[in-house]
Amino acid sequence: MADPREILRSEALAGVPHGFLTGIGHEGEPDPARIAAGTELVRVKQVHSPRVVFVEAPFAGDDLPEADALVTDRPGLVLAVVTADCAPVLLADHAAAVVGAAHAGWRGAFGGVLEATVTAMIDAGASRDNIVAAIGPTIAQQSYEVDRAFRERLVEHDAANAALFTPGAPDHYQFDLPAYVRGRLESAGVGRIEDLARDTYVEESLFHSFRRATHRGEPTYGRQFSLIACPT
Repeated sequence: MADPREILRSEALAGVPHGFLTGIGHEGEPDPARIAAGTELVRVKQVHSPRVVFVEAPFAGDDLPEADALVTDRPGLVLAVVTADCAPVLLADHAAAVVGAAHAGWRGAFGGVLEATVTAMIDAGASRDNIVAAIGPTIAQQSYEVDRAFRERLVEHDAANAALFTPGAPDHYQFDLPAYVRGRLESAGVGRIEDLARDTYVEESLFHSFRRATHRGEPTYGRQFSLIACPT
């Protein structure tokens, strides 16, 4: 059966096989051939960590490594991350044919998963100046309420993070996760960054949202895939 999920593309990644898939009503793994013919899908067990794995071949069986980003320079592989409010980030150095995919919730981004992904790409032959990144569907600031302790933690780490919060309900704030992710990518030296600016919480006909489902008392298992493969 053909996979009917809509695929969103990034102009920054033009020429690189990739896609941010919508998720509602379509469970199970996507067909990697929709991204690049003759490829195999590669995933990890995501745990909100800064860990990155370099992928040389598909992992055997269901014993997946625990990590939150993947990097490869090998054709025939489609790297995949799943999200449902966290930021999916796809990265590429087209000239070096090195790509990466990262799952960047606030914990992973705070822990350095994006910087670690860029470093792993450079270790694989990418040039920092040539790496571009796209931030896929993510919970937007208007939809992401956090408490005072959350704000204090990020501001104590870096006072500049105060700009990522606007006042909300008493003792609560609205947090701009996509802007935080962009800032971490910029700090890692990524020169071109595109934010698709799609809000997983609000666009309920297209995207799963863990927070929306929690607020409504609905099942929270839904996810959408973000995929990338090496250019050939």
